[in-house]
Amino acid sequence: MSYLWQLLWFVVAVGLLVAIHEFGHFWVARKLGFKVLRFSVGFGKPLLKKIGRGPDKTEYVLAAIPLGGYVKMLGEQDDEYTAAEQHRAFNRKPPWQRILVLLAGPAANIIFAVAVLWAMMWYSGLTFVKPLVGEVRSGSLAAEAGLRSGDEVIGVAGDNVTDQRDVLLGLLDAMSSSGEALLTVRGEDGSTRSAALRVVDQEVRRGLTEPGQLLSGLGLSFWRPPVPPVVGMVSGGSAAAAAGLQAGDRIVAIDGQRIQDFDALRSIVSVRPGADLAIRYERDGGEQSVRLTVGTAQVDGKTVGLLGITPHSGGTLPESMIKRVPLSAFAALGNAADEAWRITALQARFFGRMLLGDVSLKNLSGPVTIGQFAGESASQGVAPFLQFLVLISLSLGFLNLLPIPILDGGQIVYQTIEWIKGGPMSERAQAFGQQVGIGLLVLLMGLALFNDFSRTLFGG
Repeated sequence: MSYLWQLLWFVVAVGLLVAIHEFGHFWVARKLGFKVLRFSVGFGKPLLKKIGRGPDKTEYVLAAIPLGGYVKMLGEQDDEYTAAEQHRAFNRKPPWQRILVLLAGPAANIIFAVAVLWAMMWYSGLTFVKPLVGEVRSGSLAAEAGLRSGDEVIGVAGDNVTDQRDVLLGLLDAMSSSGEALLTVRGEDGSTRSAALRVVDQEVRRGLTEPGQLLSGLGLSFWRPPVPPVVGMVSGGSAAAAAGLQAGDRIVAIDGQRIQDFDALRSIVSVRPGADLAIRYERDGGEQSVRLTVGTAQVDGKTVGLLGITPHSGGTLPESMIKRVPLSAFAALGNAADEAWRITALQARFFGRMLLGDVSLKNLSGPVTIGQFAGESASQGVAPFLQFLVLISLSLGFLNLLPIPILDGGQIVYQTIEWIKGGPMSERAQAFGQQVGIGLLVLLMGLALFNDFSRTLFGG
């Protein structure tokens, strides 16, 4: 996927969500009588500027750096104003009104997410994928717990589950806290039993919380239909590209060993980094052969082999594994609100555990990773991109409520203190808080960027 494509959809996603966030501040400020001097989406040099109508002459700006935005109100930065305007200045308004304006930005992001979820659920209903256990690796934690291929997970930690995502979130919650997850499973014979997954070592538990490591670290996977070994996309500069493989080619054999599905292909190649292999494949009804040198990549500190191809399509799940529930408009709204609350609560819980060292810091993502997700979701269609927007919008709303002085949450703390004590905090205390806030944000952004480049360069 091209970097320009990723950049395009990153700008679209961030620009839209920032505009919604700042509009929340703007709308409530105007309703409460604050004078708004500027509404800016982006930072830096203005690319577009329009002066609004009316006596306020508000500037509407689209700026060059699409990584944020702001609403500037009279009286926020010791602006000079006349006696006739002082009742509209930010620093002259009652603290409770300032708090409402500060809360409006995160609230707008949450409302947007609920609205999108409501529309999607009303249109498509709910879809549940049965959490059926696929491969259980011999000697793994899952095998020790007694899980078997074909088991259906019907409960995690006493809560009933009907979907694969419920199982994943339940396992992640357990591994990032106690390290023990009690599963209730239904075997292929219809009988139910318990299976306890226990991870005592804290370092191992933290490793399980790294992106994409939970199920593989426990030694199991969900069942999925076989994926045909047909090439869907060939990465530029890869071993497959150098050998001339093309989209639509069907891999028939590797070094004489017949290939039945894409998982079998992957398992053979991954353990032979740098090896010289003979590939036989079908194209246009005839078979051809080619030799290639397997590429290498670092995954979790190990060198693995790869060809640089993705499958043409995934296998189709049987209808027996899928449950679809249509929703009325009212029911969809309730489910959307519940889902938004659930995601936000999970974010808060896992962020707190990250600070305590129970969840891997590798979960922090910066603009590079967000751009990749934006591009990938956009290429998959409207629904995946909307789901991406929901997650990022809820994250933006949650993060801005953190009590860090430079964020909305920190400013709310300042206004609350002023409300309680009857006067503003000292300039020295506010300046110190701003410095601490900037330091924390720089630290978090630095770590997020480090994670971005680690994933990009080393696959970690």
